[in-house]
Amino acid sequence: MPSLSPDSLDLKLLQALQLDGRAPFSRIATVLGVSDPTVARRYRRLITTVNLRVLGMTDSTRLGRQNWIVRMRCTPDVAERLAESLAKRPDTLYVALMSGGTEIICGMKPRSTRDRDELLLERLPRTPHVGSVTAHCLLHRFYGGPLGWLTKIDALDNDQQEALRLPPLPPLEAPVTLEAADEELLSLLAQDGRATLSALQTATDQAESAVKRRLDRLRSTGVLYFDVQYDHTSMGHDVQAMLWLTVAPHAAAPAGQALAEHPEVQFASATTGLANLVAFGLFRSPEHVYAYLSDKIGVLDGIQSVETAFILRQVKQLTYEPGR
Repeated sequence: MPSLSPDSLDLKLLQALQLDGRAPFSRIATVLGVSDPTVARRYRRLITTVNLRVLGMTDSTRLGRQNWIVRMRCTPDVAERLAESLAKRPDTLYVALMSGGTEIICGMKPRSTRDRDELLLERLPRTPHVGSVTAHCLLHRFYGGPLGWLTKIDALDNDQQEALRLPPLPPLEAPVTLEAADEELLSLLAQDGRATLSALQTATDQAESAVKRRLDRLRSTGVLYFDVQYDHTSMGHDVQAMLWLTVAPHAAAPAGQALAEHPEVQFASATTGLANLVAFGLFRSPEHVYAYLSDKIGVLDGIQSVETAFILRQVKQLTYEPGR
């Protein structure tokens, strides 16, 4: 079935799920002022029309791990095959083919220094037809993770958002340690973030009360959050672009904070490398990208250079796969 543009009620439901991916339909219905069956029916329709998925995600920083962005330049004849191979690795968050078909962008979440070095120092540099590999450690996230792009659409009014928004996370005093049962639960939620407690209990062979306690702990510590994935073109965003910004050191934090406020930006972070800020954005067209660079990036203090690349194809989207 072809993708259909969401109407105002659909947008409210999408934003509600971004604020709390496991909110019961009854609670969402109360906030939206509609019936429970209406919310359930709209949810099922969005699965068909915009490929809606609510997935359980992990925040690796809460586990004391680093996230990296790896850029690989290679010959066009191997780019797609290499991207597919990287997508199969459990330590990759996302993999995308960039404009020109000679660059691959890979988000990486190594579980250990050894895993990181195995990929960055051994496997990738020795891959045939790969001309260069650069790795960029993400230093500080300005936007993204639990703050999904749908929190910016303002489909819900302030009172509705407050009724669904989760309590703020406590400061992280020490990395969270996962048990095997936590890993199993996260693996199941990565496939279906709205799986019922009874379904999770059956799959894990744990008591439903134990599943609920683990789920509550993972959420309250910030290890687990929920991402709403959907077809971006259904919202009129035909272009996804990646921006690498080189900013004067004194202006990096204000520029990153400004990026976080831009409606176009779905992710922004400080990073290592020649460029010290990286961002992913959603745009209606190339002309929209040009206007954004001119009107919003160009006026920021301290911007020295900007590199822009369009995402041709998303080979792998954000997922969580424990067990390595």
